[in-house]
Amino acid sequence: MESKINHQLHNGGKINKILFFNLLMGSIGVYLWWTIYHILPDLSKWLTYNLLPVKVGSHLGSSVEFFFYDTPKVMMLLFLVVFGVGVIRSFFTPEKTRAFLSGKSEFVGNIFAALLGIITPFCSCSAVPLFIGFVTAGVPLGVTFSFLIGAPMVNEIALGLLYGLLGWKVAAIYMGTGLFIAIFAGWVIGRLKLENHVEEWVTQANAANLTMEEEKLTWNDRLVYGWDAVKEIIGRVWIYVIIGIAVGAGIHGFVPEGVMASIMGKDSWWSVPLSIVIGVPMYSNAAGIIPVVEALLGKGAALGSVLAFMMSVIALSLPEMVILRKVLKPKLIVVFVGVVASGILFVGYLFNMIL
Repeated sequence: MESKINHQLHNGGKINKILFFNLLMGSIGVYLWWTIYHILPDLSKWLTYNLLPVKVGSHLGSSVEFFFYDTPKVMMLLFLVVFGVGVIRSFFTPEKTRAFLSGKSEFVGNIFAALLGIITPFCSCSAVPLFIGFVTAGVPLGVTFSFLIGAPMVNEIALGLLYGLLGWKVAAIYMGTGLFIAIFAGWVIGRLKLENHVEEWVTQANAANLTMEEEKLTWNDRLVYGWDAVKEIIGRVWIYVIIGIAVGAGIHGFVPEGVMASIMGKDSWWSVPLSIVIGVPMYSNAAGIIPVVEALLGKGAALGSVLAFMMSVIALSLPEMVILRKVLKPKLIVVFVGVVASGILFVGYLFNMIL
């Protein structure tokens, strides 16, 4: 008995030492992150105009400086946000999410589902297994849609990057309107009673086969979980981020101020629906599209039109519709697109009107 206690104390001390080491290295990393982040403006100017033969004030110089500045800035913000939320995500599993949402009444369930979408680690690529798990666990169809809309659109990466690049007001507006669309769309779909337009094989799936054994994690495990999230997510999205920044740099340097204002301004009634039409065929995630959003706003595009564009890219992309077709019949997909697009139109027109 005494040897068993000593063994447990020894293991506990070893875990505490590892945790202390990880926290120490993390503190050093945060200090280095903060220092590098604050020298990025000067560094991007030096790289553009001293290292490269580019004229100050030229269109090319403006684009290259934007690219050299935004690439490390966005990647550093992405690293910090993903790691922090990765630790938070270690407290959530699909099983806990399904258990929490099952049995909730509609509307209340829509609100909880949309809020859970902010912090849970799911995107449109997870749509099929999540949809099956939620339906077989007894989660109402409308509540399920609130979660599936909220998770990719109002996610922590989008909010963190928007806050870092454009300030807390834009981030708060995006979160509020995104939650409204997720709650509204899920509630409407629930009211329409379209359960018979889910593919039959989904309702026949056995929920017991979709459960997983819960893990008991220490704080050291959660820090490792956060680091694994950084490697997985940044490894998956970095190319979209670079492409998005390159597009944003081109807009920033070469597109005249008045062009974006005329296409995506608030004076033209068609600017919001046009923004949605442009966004739907595109395929990107929040991290990849936000640098484009930053450039569009900088060139005079209206906030409502830009929000509509961003939301349509994330929530109504054609690849997501292809994925959802595996579990939904065409009529339900059409209803889903129509309801979500109506919510995005409302948000776009509202903010073009009041701002």
